[in-house]
Amino acid sequence: MSAMKPIAVSMGDPAGVGLEIAARAFAERDEETPRFFLIGDPFEATVAASRAGLVVRAKAISKPADALETPPDQLPVLPKPLTVPAKPGEPDPRHAPQITAAIADGVDACLKGEAAALVTLPIAKATLLKAGFEHPGHTEYLAALTASAPYAGARGPVMMLTVEGLRVALVTIHTPLAEVPAAVTQERIMEVARVVADALRRDFGVERPRLALAGLNPHAGESGEIGREEIEIINPAAAALRAQGLDASDAMPADSMFHEAARATYDAAICMYHDQALIPIKTLDFWRGVNVTLGLPIVRTSPDHGAAFDIAGRGLARADSFVAALKLAQRMAETRAGPR
Repeated sequence: MSAMKPIAVSMGDPAGVGLEIAARAFAERDEETPRFFLIGDPFEATVAASRAGLVVRAKAISKPADALETPPDQLPVLPKPLTVPAKPGEPDPRHAPQITAAIADGVDACLKGEAAALVTLPIAKATLLKAGFEHPGHTEYLAALTASAPYAGARGPVMMLTVEGLRVALVTIHTPLAEVPAAVTQERIMEVARVVADALRRDFGVERPRLALAGLNPHAGESGEIGREEIEIINPAAAALRAQGLDASDAMPADSMFHEAARATYDAAICMYHDQALIPIKTLDFWRGVNVTLGLPIVRTSPDHGAAFDIAGRGLARADSFVAALKLAQRMAETRAGPR
């Protein structure tokens, strides 16, 4: 790990739990925790740590490489000062410029080879939208920031969630359930599957990825008796993927594809809608889920939870998911870089 660059961590919404969990991960780190630097407000990071009862002092750095030289008791922070102080639990649209700039700076550090990967702390989309933010969320913003950067792989973005023993990728993300059937197309399924297969090889070291396609309807449509999307859309997509050399299943009943024996038969599940993917992830390991954006020229992960304004500043936030995101980002970066 020592040969790797540090991981960039964008601060997320400073009124949420992001700064607190970054400080907690730093304070409670062990030898397996990757080196990282925060992009945000050093003062706010120190205050967030203090509120959580943590003895962590932020140290302003001038460039990512300085993170490797920072004293072990000081959290390295690439400054992105707020113009308005943060109040725990009270998101403020006036923080939006610094929140989005921290993400952009993290992307820039990765593209320049100054950071091994980017881990993004939680944002609140509603707060950013009030300030004129033009993207639905992190995933789309990252795609825009990296659109002109060269990338030899299958380009996304595609959202994947992971826990130990399960990876799920989404055909639709934050789509209202009533609109999901129209959004599930053969072209979209194939696009997601190709990105997932490429990323499994490139970033996870899976030589021949096995993809399991979830059905949209109960019992995967039961031969068309309770829905025809499997027959008319999902299975033709699977057949076309197999014709292209990918190992992709026909539509599987979603209620029976996430038990232990079933999970052993595939490397990633392609799910048709949000809750179909996230319920098994959060049931298997609620605290250590990781969100991964596939198909980018950089490695990006994030904790699988939101800004949690309701507990911000109270010292209650757990850092498990953030630490898991750091460790997965490190492994992905090492796999993508190849043998040294």
